[in-house]
Amino acid sequence: MRTLLRRQRVSTGNEALSLFIGLRNVSSRRIGRCTQCRHNSTAPQTIQLEGKSYPKDSWHNLTPNITSSISRRLHIQPDHPISLTRSIIESRFPSPTYKYHNTFSPVVTTLQNFDSLGFPPDHPGRSKTDTYYVNEKTVLRTHTSAHQADVFRANESDGYLISADVYRRDAIDRSHYPVFHQMEGARMWDRRKVPNGDIAAAVWKDIAALPTHEMKVEDPNPPTHPERNPLQKDHSLEEAEAIAAHLKKSLELMVVEIFSRAKKAALAADPGFVDEPLKVRWIEAYFPFTSPSWELEIFWQGDWLEVLGCGVVKQDIMTNADVPDQLGWAFGIGLERIAMLLFEIPDIRLFWSQDERFLGQFKGLSQNLDNLKRFVPFSKYPACYKDVAFWLRSSSSPAGGNTTKTFHENDVMEIVRGVGGDVVEDVQLTDEFVHPKTGRKSLCYRINYRSLERTLTNTETNAMHEDVRKELVEKLGVELR
Repeated sequence: MRTLLRRQRVSTGNEALSLFIGLRNVSSRRIGRCTQCRHNSTAPQTIQLEGKSYPKDSWHNLTPNITSSISRRLHIQPDHPISLTRSIIESRFPSPTYKYHNTFSPVVTTLQNFDSLGFPPDHPGRSKTDTYYVNEKTVLRTHTSAHQADVFRANESDGYLISADVYRRDAIDRSHYPVFHQMEGARMWDRRKVPNGDIAAAVWKDIAALPTHEMKVEDPNPPTHPERNPLQKDHSLEEAEAIAAHLKKSLELMVVEIFSRAKKAALAADPGFVDEPLKVRWIEAYFPFTSPSWELEIFWQGDWLEVLGCGVVKQDIMTNADVPDQLGWAFGIGLERIAMLLFEIPDIRLFWSQDERFLGQFKGLSQNLDNLKRFVPFSKYPACYKDVAFWLRSSSSPAGGNTTKTFHENDVMEIVRGVGGDVVEDVQLTDEFVHPKTGRKSLCYRINYRSLERTLTNTETNAMHEDVRKELVEKLGVELR
């Protein structure tokens, strides 16, 4: 959701915006069928995922490093930082009011992932450059919202939390990874079940039962605004105000829980840690399936950080899920984002490490979250930088487009990731040049090879880099410089 249009402002954050609506690496381009890779595979025409066989077609773009990640399920792995973060958040949304869904399969239909949420057929998030396709009608979910309509339709509880691994083709750096984890939550009230059908009164009664907190909250805007944050036509102002108040109070309590634990861990690691009072602010926002909508930011270690997106659920979603009498709120939060803050983990690749020097630091914490502690780096191995420069085909565009010879930066990232895996820390575009006579464009990328677990040799780094160069030519048809 990184590039969603805003009524109020343009966000500079990455994680919180991406996870609520779900399409994080989206540009303003219009798309067609993406056929940028020239390589024709002779691999088997079916693939086994989660014990089920799926046919492959021209849309298939899964790579071995992606399929091998499906079984990891870090969000339910005992003592893993992602799982610990999930447990902390769940503690603020108790059952049976909230039902926890942590084991949904990541293989979903395009109907679930896109159509049920109202994404138009030409939405750029549907592109093969952004999404991992099993086949034309089946994808690896790009967001937990792929399960939203099904959970609403099942109607098994007043609220729910969905935690899951999600998949998106993306940049390579220390805060982005093609597999990451989201949590989505929702709370509903039913006009047929509340006393006298009075949603607002029922919600205010539930608000009165919530705990209090002493955190400073900045919330200068009205609950709704006709232009910036409109009231839905199916809701009364009283209903929207009550639902918004319950939503904000619930999420504020979640933030207090998370960052109180973060402060305790920080003080244990560093007695000189400056303990500032917790402070949050609510920012008006726009998300396609909530209105009114907000982002929540927290002031942490001297800076405002976006942590989540949320809002009052669009009523047509409830109607389409066959629960038209229900009203409520929903939110989404990125578990890596929170875990990196909570445990002071500097590199997102560490979450996928199986090195005991990493995992051993969190043993036993699932049984006692009060013993939470910061991650202690075990080494910093040297970086090895390699550049690769090439000419694009004359009909290519680095922003993507509607031709059969489209170049997209995510394709470079996939090739580098496929060759180097997790020893690639960072890939940056360092130069671009358009030839004044031919109009051809040249790009130069700098790849930082750095293992989290050992020092790489020049020989193995050179071999990996040469493989990257060869695959760029073979799969993207570029001309090396």
